[in-house]
Amino acid sequence: MAQTIQVDPGAPAKSLPARLIGVLMTPRNAYAAVAARPRVLGALLVVALISGLCIAAFSATEVGKNAIFDQQRSSMESFGVQLNDAQLQQMEARLRFAPYFGAVGQFVFLPVTALIIAGIAFAVFNAALGGDATFKQVYAIVVHSGVIVAVQQLFTLPLDYVRETLSSPTNLMVFLPFLEENTFVARLLGTIDLFLIWWSISLAIGLGVLYRKRTGPIATTLLVVYVAIGLVIAAIKTALAGA
Repeated sequence: MAQTIQVDPGAPAKSLPARLIGVLMTPRNAYAAVAARPRVLGALLVVALISGLCIAAFSATEVGKNAIFDQQRSSMESFGVQLNDAQLQQMEARLRFAPYFGAVGQFVFLPVTALIIAGIAFAVFNAALGGDATFKQVYAIVVHSGVIVAVQQLFTLPLDYVRETLSSPTNLMVFLPFLEENTFVARLLGTIDLFLIWWSISLAIGLGVLYRKRTGPIATTLLVVYVAIGLVIAAIKTALAGA
């Protein structure tokens, strides 16, 4: 039976570092503290700052610029888009702005993405399942789970620099390197990342604590949705590539 932790508004407040480290090490207790006192700004700034600095540092190097260029080109080609020389030159010219767009973009992308995820979770648990959490609590849970995204950047970008590529070193393809890259299975495995699996389970723990529900069914649902999205992306790429 899953451990149940009650949200106690009277419990002593945890500091921002304690909450973020707690999400990584003792997520149930950390999310209980977040739910009791849902504060968003500090965690959001830390996650965006770490992610933004990592991306800016990587994309400021020649290795990073080349990796970004190759990733953008291969990504578009995987969807059947063929680029001419002029388009490739334009892409290459825009790379000088990559550090700035990469850093600033995190301060836009992360809050908006968290807002969308929180909105979906709030609608499902409150409207559909009769939960009583506030939107601020749900948003705080989602934002704090983003510390895993920051850890992902810290872990993967140095590896990307050494490997000179943005192809994820933590997707499931690393376990089956012998597969041809243009096959449906390879494309599917390439969309499933170990850090995002961790994030899905962590978010499920947070929502379970907040709504006093078992983590297992929530985590299973999130992972099924994640894999379903991967299936759609792999199917579209395979169909457009004619593989």
